[in-house]
Amino acid sequence: MDKKDFLRQTVEPIDITKTNVVALVDAMGKMAFQARNLNRAAQIFNRMQQDHEVVIFLTLSGSLISAGLKKVITTLIENNMVDVLVSTGANMVDQDFFEALGFHHYQGTPFADDNQLRTLMIDRIYDTFIDEEELRICDHTVAGICDHLEPRPYSSREFIKEMGRYLEENSQYALSREDSIIYRCYKKDVPIFCPAFSDSSAGFGLIYHQYHSKGPKVTIDSAADFLELTKIKIAHKESGIFMVGGGVPKNFVQDIVVASEILDQEAPMHKYAVQITVADERDGALSGSTLKEASSWGKVETTYEQMVFAEATIAFPLIAGYAYHKYNWKQRPERRLNHLFL
Repeated sequence: MDKKDFLRQTVEPIDITKTNVVALVDAMGKMAFQARNLNRAAQIFNRMQQDHEVVIFLTLSGSLISAGLKKVITTLIENNMVDVLVSTGANMVDQDFFEALGFHHYQGTPFADDNQLRTLMIDRIYDTFIDEEELRICDHTVAGICDHLEPRPYSSREFIKEMGRYLEENSQYALSREDSIIYRCYKKDVPIFCPAFSDSSAGFGLIYHQYHSKGPKVTIDSAADFLELTKIKIAHKESGIFMVGGGVPKNFVQDIVVASEILDQEAPMHKYAVQITVADERDGALSGSTLKEASSWGKVETTYEQMVFAEATIAFPLIAGYAYHKYNWKQRPERRLNHLFL
């Protein structure tokens, strides 16, 4: 088989606006196990939409955009249902920015011969294929953005904003950028943070830039990420978190409550919290740690919190779709929180 035989059928993002899932999710509330937990999570996320004082953080980890969840996220952004994104670098760069450059993720199979895929320069994410040669174009594009910036430390938010500007200023991406999370957030001044930014295609671009640059270089300052996220919490006391997966994004957003206290600023615990995860809490790792556990650290209130132990491609569209079709987001303000850092 040739490379083209593997890269035939693209992953198609699901559109939550086309199917009203309210009745289905309400019916799940009368069931048991994770169905009932999912219903309560959807109720809480809908309650966040009704509470106009609340700033909503969306955290993203795992391979989400490549799996077809991009339009779920852009729908939340466009309708002011979330105000801040905190993500792994892979979701934003290897997947979203990659697709904004005109490339695709392809439907594959976990039963492919991985040695053959390696020979053909095809990367596999479970049952999804990516063209490694195209991914390297993405790496070099990030390096090119670095080369045209003032050589200094940047928060990931600052750098990702420049990635959005790059898409805006290059007309060859006029079609492919329209569904991009980075581009939509750039247009709406929604901040995106990737606290482990270099653990992604961006990292390859950054080291290429640093290796070939003489003198001062562009660097990413994760402490600046932490401070900027904390400033958002200080400026907006009431907050909620919708966490898809766990890891660094989950931890950073929970920690800003404690960071505010360390800075002697009043910042109550996150009022609302929902997490979708398949991680187990019994090994003590963060990704599966419960939100009740987070309360012991002073991070999350326990009145409106819900863990959903389910896989994201199933649970995320249902919870987000429920809140979307309830339409309580229609009265939420557009916050444009990037303006905090002008």
